[in-house]
Formats: sequence, C-alpha cells, structure tokens
Amino acid sequence: MFSTYKEDDVTILLKDITGLVTPLATKEREAKIQSGVHYSEMLPLEYKPTESYMATFKRAVEMYSQITADSVAQLADSIINGKKSPVLVSLARAGTSIGVLLKRYIRFKYKREIPHYTISIIRGRGIDKNAMKYILDRHAPEDIQFVDGWTGKGAIQRTLNKAMEDFEGVSSGLAVLSDPAYIAEKCGTHDDFLIASSCLNSTVSGLLSRTFLRSDIIGENDFHGAHFYSDLMDEDLTYYFIDSVVSCFETVKPMKDDHCGTDGMAEARAICKKYGISDINLVKPSIGEATRVLLRRVPWKVLVHSLDDNEHLGHLYQLAAEKNVELEVYPLKNYRACGLIKNLADN
Repeated sequence: MFSTYKEDDVTILLKDITGLVTPLATKEREAKIQSGVHYSEMLPLEYKPTESYMATFKRAVEMYSQITADSVAQLADSIINGKKSPVLVSLARAGTSIGVLLKRYIRFKYKREIPHYTISIIRGRGIDKNAMKYILDRHAPEDIQFVDGWTGKGAIQRTLNKAMEDFEGVSSGLAVLSDPAYIAEKCGTHDDFLIASSCLNSTVSGLLSRTFLRSDIIGENDFHGAHFYSDLMDEDLTYYFIDSVVSCFETVKPMKDDHCGTDGMAEARAICKKYGISDINLVKPSIGEATRVLLRRVPWKVLVHSLDDNEHLGHLYQLAAEKNVELEVYPLKNYRACGLIKNLADN
C-alpha cells in the first residue's frame, strides 16, 4: 500500500513509481498530449488548491454527501441483486473512492465483507492485464463488477468492452453513481450530480496520481504504475469525503430517477459541430469531466446549462473565475456542464 487508503478498504494493484518520473506542469503536458504523446506516459504536477476553492469543496461535500450516499445505496443494492458473490474492481483513480463507499455500504446494510481491488484502465491502451490475471487467479470471472464514478462520453466503457474480449466470462458492465451518458450497466442515477471527489485530484484519491504506463518504467509483468504525492500529505481529504458520505448511510432513501436522455456521444458530437472542434477528445461532458478539465487540462471554455445554478455548479464557477476561463450557457440535455479543452494548435 503506497496510498492513504486503508488496507481493509481496498487492495491496490498498482506499481509504486514514486520518484521514477518527473511530474510536468499542465501546459507542458497538454502540449505533449496534443502533439501525440499519450497522457498515460506522463505525470501531472499537483498543487495545493486555494483557500477559497477548498471552502467551496468542503461546502460541496456537505451539500452532496446525502445524495451521494443515496446513489451508493441504490447502486450497491443493484450489485448485490445481480451477483451472488460480487468482487468490486474499481477503475483507478476516480473509481477507487466509489468502490470504498460501495464496500462500506454493503458491510453496513448486508453485513457482508466483499473484496475490493482497484486497477488501471487507460483510454487507448486498455486494461491492466496483469492486474486482471491477479484477480482471476483468486475469483470467478462472473463475480467481477467494474466500478467507476460517473460517465462522460463513455470512452472508458468502450475501452472496457474491448478489453474484456480477452477475458472470457467477465462482464464489461460498468457500475457508476452517475450515468448521464446513459451507457452504464448499473447506476445510482442518470442525474448529472456533483460527486465531490471530482472536485480535487490526488488529495481526495489517496494521494495517488492518475495511472501510468510507459515501457521504460512498467515492465512486461508489472502492474500499471502510480505516483504517491507524499508532499501533499497535510492536504489529504480522502477520508474527509468518504467519512462524510458514510455518515449519511443511516438516512439513505430511494432515489427518484425520472431523467430521460440519449447516448451522451450524440450530444458530444453536436457540441463538436457547433464549435468547429475536430477532435472529440477535446470535449468533456458532465460535471465531473468539466471539473477535471479545469483542474488538470488547459481549458478553452466551459459550457453550462445555467449561470445561476450555484447548487450544482458553484465550484465550476469558482474554478473558472480563478483560471480566467469563459463560461457559456448552452442547451445541454444529458449534462449540466461540459468542459472544452483548448486546441493548442490554434494559438
């Protein structure tokens, strides 16, 4: 374990690459990504958020812990009803905290201890096959339940679908708390609500980086890698988020999910057409993805369904103001927000 997650919450199937790769600043990484270097071959520098943004994050945790717990409960029930002996396999890093919450809720409600592993999956590179082999040496393929936080355009679901062609008997069905893209097998809700863990980077994810895959560092028999940001230990809020949601388990209630939408890719393509964007990877729909764009990419603008939705988008308004990024109202259907990444070739 090279994270701040507790050992009885998750087994981390990642190689510790701390000190082996120099993290890069956002603009340098973005230039490399857009020139063809795969994002998984670099690590981002991560910074301490501003005091005002931290206050916004903590307010978001307070506001959304109950709905997050409600969604966890709904999703956990669906998993228990669908699998006799479920094994949670969360997709690092956004899925890891969600897997912890599901494991905790199943223990709380069903008095059952179920395994929870977290592994790497990388868009364009696939899943960590060594981690999958490790799990399948210990568990039946039909028991595996993949877990993530939310859906954007569905890129990870498509990557998972392709990857599971190599693993007979393993379902590629994804379980997420929020599925505005309408592509997950199981979800807590289709509402694009704020999962507060999306508001920060490693400091709400056990101080782990995004997962890393480069042949000079990751050997043929290694798990994919991750860096541990030990310099941010004093800023770690992983269990502030987890414990806040867990404290709401006693008061969970059924979620009303009367949303109706279409495949999120259709909306993403429409946005591309409207703004003349040739690379759909520069379009990041959903609150979670828009937040990521502001936190770790070079944003062009952020589309929002309203400029007066402080309840759901207050943290986005603040991040956009801090980074001097334009907010534009757009008639979003599936989502409440969509981040647009700056095409550096346009400079």
